[in-house]
Amino acid sequence: MAIQKQEQFFKSGCDNCESLLEMRGHMDRVMDCTSQHYDGAIAVMQPSESWVAKWQRIDKFEKGIYAVQVQGRLPEEIEDELEGKGIKYRPRDGSARD
Repeated sequence: MAIQKQEQFFKSGCDNCESLLEMRGHMDRVMDCTSQHYDGAIAVMQPSESWVAKWQRIDKFEKGIYAVQVQGRLPEEIEDELEGKGIKYRPRDGSARD
């Protein structure tokens, strides 16, 4: 969801989800968990105070630039890993409806 180059995810991981997705140093994981195709971008400087961040459900994330909608989903096995950790995966491809 944060907009970064694949090399940045490989080198530093994800500021918001590294403990869950463990991308740092694993290019195969980066390829599975990221997409180069997205629609729209939001720059968030104070996530906890931003109504847009709340609307996008990123108000507890680090400040940064985020995609509004991402094309693609996590592979099923990674969704299963998250579920096993008690995390409900919410795809950012527009298919999740609340």
